[in-house]
Amino acid sequence: MDKQSYTYNEAFEQSLEYFKGDELAARVWVNKYAVKDSYGNVFEKSPDDMHWRIANEIARVESKYKNGLSSEELFKLLDHFKYIVPQGSPMTGIGNEYQVASLSNCFVIGINGNADSYGAIIHIDEEQVQLMKRRGGVGHDLSHIRPKGSPVKNSALTSTGLVPFMERYSNSTREVAQDGRRGALMLSVSIKHPDSESFIDAKMTEGKVTGANVSVKLDDDFMQAAVDRTTYTQKYPIDSDAPTFTKDIDASSLWKKIVHNAWKSAEPGVLFWDTIIRESVPDCYADLGYKTVSTNPCGEIPLCPYDSCRLLAINLYSYVVNPFTKDAYFDFELFKDHVAKAQRIMDDIIDLELEKIEHIMNKINSDPENEEVKLTEKHLWEKIYLKSKQGRRTGVGITAEGDMIAAMGLRYGTEEATEFSEEVHKTIAVEAYRSSVKMAEERGAFEIYDSKREEKNPFINRLKEADPELYNSMVKYGRRNIACLTIAPTGTTSLMTQTTSGIEPVFMPVYKRRRKVNPNDPEVHVDFVDETGDAFEEYIVYHHKFLTWMEVNGYDTTKRYTQEEIDELVKKSPYYKATSNDVDWLMKVRMQGRIQKWVDHSISVTINLPNDVDEDLVNRLYVEAWKSGCKGCTVYRDGSRSGVLISAKSDKKSENPPCKQPDVVEVRPKVLEADVVRFQNNKEKWVAFVGILDGHPYEIFTGLQDDDEGISLPKSVTTGRIIKNIDENGNKRYDFQFENKRGYKTTIEGLSERFNKEYWNYAKLISGVLRWRMPIDRVIKLVDSLQLDSENINTWKNGVERALKKYVIDGTKADGQKCPNCGNETLVYQEGCLICKTCGSSRCG
Repeated sequence: MDKQSYTYNEAFEQSLEYFKGDELAARVWVNKYAVKDSYGNVFEKSPDDMHWRIANEIARVESKYKNGLSSEELFKLLDHFKYIVPQGSPMTGIGNEYQVASLSNCFVIGINGNADSYGAIIHIDEEQVQLMKRRGGVGHDLSHIRPKGSPVKNSALTSTGLVPFMERYSNSTREVAQDGRRGALMLSVSIKHPDSESFIDAKMTEGKVTGANVSVKLDDDFMQAAVDRTTYTQKYPIDSDAPTFTKDIDASSLWKKIVHNAWKSAEPGVLFWDTIIRESVPDCYADLGYKTVSTNPCGEIPLCPYDSCRLLAINLYSYVVNPFTKDAYFDFELFKDHVAKAQRIMDDIIDLELEKIEHIMNKINSDPENEEVKLTEKHLWEKIYLKSKQGRRTGVGITAEGDMIAAMGLRYGTEEATEFSEEVHKTIAVEAYRSSVKMAEERGAFEIYDSKREEKNPFINRLKEADPELYNSMVKYGRRNIACLTIAPTGTTSLMTQTTSGIEPVFMPVYKRRRKVNPNDPEVHVDFVDETGDAFEEYIVYHHKFLTWMEVNGYDTTKRYTQEEIDELVKKSPYYKATSNDVDWLMKVRMQGRIQKWVDHSISVTINLPNDVDEDLVNRLYVEAWKSGCKGCTVYRDGSRSGVLISAKSDKKSENPPCKQPDVVEVRPKVLEADVVRFQNNKEKWVAFVGILDGHPYEIFTGLQDDDEGISLPKSVTTGRIIKNIDENGNKRYDFQFENKRGYKTTIEGLSERFNKEYWNYAKLISGVLRWRMPIDRVIKLVDSLQLDSENINTWKNGVERALKKYVIDGTKADGQKCPNCGNETLVYQEGCLICKTCGSSRCG
């Protein structure tokens, strides 16, 4: 029998009722998590259907083992996101028969042994793409690539170093993004590497490495040298006792650069690598393939090559009884029971993941490509299958820590709140490991468990001290999972649980509300506006738990308050001085360090800072994070990312004040600097040449990229010059000239002759409006509005739009466009993508 399907509107209306009128939560659920097929048919009408789907599948696995949980028990844990919340990939994929995809959120890849060759680099590139097309984020390390200027035995003679390969992997991420979902990538490098400074600087260049997060792995020796202002030795290979290259550097100078760049652009993040390795339980098995080499894109799961993470969050707020009253208390007994069940559910999800990987491998085997083409993808999933089955790594985490603290009557960032939080996380660690030991007794330990290997591990010894009986049972029966815990950013899941995420303080101002406004009806009252004075179009309460506090304390939540009255209410609540801009940031870092001791993986935390903080604060936060035992740290200063990425453009912009029309250069110069932008038109590879004048796009040429009639161009070429030539008969010709890696110039003659005439005419039209300095976002809108008959032309048009988006100043509003995720007209351009300021979703196509 065919499964019942629903229209988008039917599912949205049912979900809107489920979320009690919260349109944002309803749209996020329908768009991201409801089961759909490739034709847009929706097969779930509300999260009730999703939670039964997940409960039934997990119960199927539970039935294979002793003391299995029933689907009814599991549904009660999942219902209304109250207690246990599987994260993105498991929530979307469990029981979903319409897609062939992994349940893992993220992966790390890498090659054993010598990986410094083009073959290895391209092999990693393909593996990255193969994982991203299955919805996975990817992390990998670049410390194996030899530094710039090193001798190589090919025609180049010397190595280009790390940065060109950062761009390669970044571009692959951007290329594989589908349906507006941007693939996530983490690139890391050891501070020991002689090119680490270039790595740290790479994202400071506008438009470079925009498809990757970057983090630098800092060892204790470097941090101590930076603090003491002494020298530090870099070398390659980084772990060699007989390196081929060494150099001594001033550690404090490089440290200042890390701090400056983080202050300026929010990157690089820092990974305190010695702390990660020292505390890592899986690294007790490093010689068996579990040596940690990098992290997933958000940094909360350090991983060995071909291992992956599946994530689940426990909603801490739900264990506060009598929230926001003087009688509030935390139900530790119920919490312990649910932590144990959460760990069981995570282990069941590993079994479901193994089934999914088998489906992926079956699909690869049945694909029409020959075995040579399929070989890399096939072996990739075989390696992932082995790691998942052998180690059974899980990622039990939390959400709503900030709301839990407030509901208990505590203030985020105080010593009292930190002590309570530490006790909660200690409980999670003990009970999750107890559950894993119990499962080892019932189901068997992970294949390579060896208590002797773990005897000196600091995390295991902390558990031993906290609960000697648990430790003795673990030695006797083993453990089901090689590692169990993490704290990940819960993102859009927090919208559906109506809580703040992770261990973050409240990020949104708690008093901001949106009310439906009809500008044509003078009787409609505008109650709340944003900081610019504009009324919001939809009614949404930003912070549901603040309204709960109001209700508990006798305030009328339906009354119309003035902004001043709301401000006064906030001051009386436990959320006061607990927003990301208010907390004591050093105390927050110390809190993270104390919680980290009870998390066997890592904690993904971004310290959100106001725009006006200085670099010295970033320096103190990073040093304090290292000293406090954090495994990583990232700072974000409000507006910092857009600040560095538009710096070149903003300088030009200042030459043309808003009251003055930009200067138009009607006579084209003979030579224009040009950018090269590659895109795909149907299944063909195309290239665009964008001529630049005074920092602004002036003209665009596009053509097929091939070796015959099209344009043959090395992949490494990203810039050049477009030269206008006129022959003796007055005929115009446009040539493209570039320099190769050795400085020799190559000219491709007659760009205009390599076009289909229809494409050429449309390109002339677009170049015309560019020449007259129409704002780039308006040019994109114009191109998008063109009504073209041919499917090929429409696909080409989309490629032109993508080529031009990189020139839009970050922060520019995309007027008239609605976010496909939440439906709000709050899209802005950022790094060539459209980012929604309301829900955070991105669209880079």
